[in-house]
Amino acid sequence: MALSVEQIIEFQTNGYLIAEDVLTEKDLQPVIAEIERFIDERAQAFHEEGRIAELYPNEPFERRFALLYEQCPEINRKFDIMHLLGPAMFRFLTNERLLDVVECLLGSELSCNPIQHLRSKMPWKGDGEQAVSMNNVPWHQDAAVTSDDSDASEIITFWLPLVHATKETGCMEIIPHAFKGGYLKHQAEGGTTIVPELLPAAKPISAECRKGGIVIMNKYTPHRGTSNRSDHVRWSLDLRYHKTGAASGRAFHPSFVARSRSNPASVLSDYEEWRKLWQDALARPSQKAHRV
Repeated sequence: MALSVEQIIEFQTNGYLIAEDVLTEKDLQPVIAEIERFIDERAQAFHEEGRIAELYPNEPFERRFALLYEQCPEINRKFDIMHLLGPAMFRFLTNERLLDVVECLLGSELSCNPIQHLRSKMPWKGDGEQAVSMNNVPWHQDAAVTSDDSDASEIITFWLPLVHATKETGCMEIIPHAFKGGYLKHQAEGGTTIVPELLPAAKPISAECRKGGIVIMNKYTPHRGTSNRSDHVRWSLDLRYHKTGAASGRAFHPSFVARSRSNPASVLSDYEEWRKLWQDALARPSQKAHRV
């Protein structure tokens, strides 16, 4: 699926675009099934260690992890793309429908950026101000988690819900047009966040997006998470792509060629090689990833 001219103009004007119905159930199901397998493996291990009492094997994808998390929050530790390193996830990073959208914005020489995450936003039943900040990423720009040598790189975020992202389940809030102001200074207090007095005053929008859609954002677009008030996990993928040859903003982690019209042989198709690249990178001493 390619973006229309109108959608491209909307992205370039607002700094974000919600593109619905990009991906099919056939595209997403292998990734979901793989996540379910990882959940089951970890649940079985925690059960054997006596850290959880109930496995909830018959609960659906949307609910099971939340019930396990209630028993032991540690089950969610390092439950992320670069730690799980599943073959279905690797194949999804070069999904044709996804890359067709990426190509509309970045051209035909594309690299998968190493800043990528699997997000499991848990239900939150609290009230008041605590509910605003609990388990939520504060106002930030994605450029804040890249090194400044990538300032000239066009790195675009593609945020994909694996269940419907609504106000109830905790969709993102986005400030339209604010990307035009460029990079805003961030601080570390309360998580990497825009210095409060620099936050644009414009009214944010709720970026609700159904499963199969994509929320696309400029790296300077301010956005934040909101609380999940439902009874199930709001699963999502947070992926980024950039033009091949440009700085990735995270040189100590592996990016790879995901599509190349000029040199198709350069595309990384070997899962074991991708896995080893990440294992080697994570085995090295950690380096500062955020600008604050």
